Amino acid sequence: MGLMIMTRQVSMLVPTVPVKNLNGSSPVNPALAGITGILMSAAGLPVCLTRPPKLVLHPPPVSKSEIKSIPGVSNTSRKTTKKQAKKGKTPEEVLKKYLQKVRHPPDEDCTICMERLTAPSGYKGPQPTVKPDLVGKLSRCGHIYHIYCLVAMYNNGNKDGSLQCPTCKTIYGVKTGTQPPGKMEYHLIPHSLPGHPDCKTIRIIYSIPPGIQGPEHPNPGKSFSARGFPRHCYLPDSEKGRKVLKLLLVAWDRRLIFAIGTSSTTGESDTVIWNEVHHKTEFGSNLTGHGYPDANYLDNVLAELAAQGISEDSTAQEKD
Repeated sequence: MGLMIMTRQVSMLVPTVPVKNLNGSSPVNPALAGITGILMSAAGLPVCLTRPPKLVLHPPPVSKSEIKSIPGVSNTSRKTTKKQAKKGKTPEEVLKKYLQKVRHPPDEDCTICMERLTAPSGYKGPQPTVKPDLVGKLSRCGHIYHIYCLVAMYNNGNKDGSLQCPTCKTIYGVKTGTQPPGKMEYHLIPHSLPGHPDCKTIRIIYSIPPGIQGPEHPNPGKSFSARGFPRHCYLPDSEKGRKVLKLLLVAWDRRLIFAIGTSSTTGESDTVIWNEVHHKTEFGSNLTGHGYPDANYLDNVLAELAAQGISEDSTAQEKD
């Protein structure tokens, strides 16, 4: 009897310890929760089991009449088609716009071929039509390379008229990607995202069908898969959220949102994958890290877009 009273007094003094996922990153394994409960009970600690957070990928049902266009953004969808081949300019003509020849190069390494700039290029692939000892400086960032190496690098890329400095990643020209044909839809829905209670939500729907790879893809002529489409993504309908949407539209038009490659989650090759611009695909939770609340997301995605050459300043310069 005295032992029961003592146990009851201890339980009143010791607070209940819930067994749950404190970080909210993934559900607690039931077996692990059970073992934890047994050990805590044996130690004299009361146990309260709680349900793990629930994954919420989609908003509540929305009727067509509730879906609205986004103020300041024209239309509610756009498509991309197959890449049109550009004619005319050779790699040497493209690079000429971005380079200044250096007659007396410094005695340091070319960071493409790792040979000294004072010596001929060490590139051993197909022969460009420029002399291997010519050296050039990129006009904006000032980094210096063998022109021979830059031509070879351009030939191994997308050949879209743009060039990216391999040292500082400064982009010259307009960078485009190899995203396969598809459709991007965007509109407002009357629900709020976690962390953004005072605004509605911008919903983006990407649709890309499977198809055959083109000459710009890893395996031309081979089929590619498109898993998980349509893909639904979400932004807060705030000033910064609309800014992100407008830049995502530019990225879509430049075919930079998706690419064909190997999935980092499944290991499948020749499939449509995200291309270095992160999206939020969870509407009402953040169990996978792809949801809200996330105070840094909008700033992070703006930085990712800038790394692809897409910012308010760059798009304004193109219009001028």
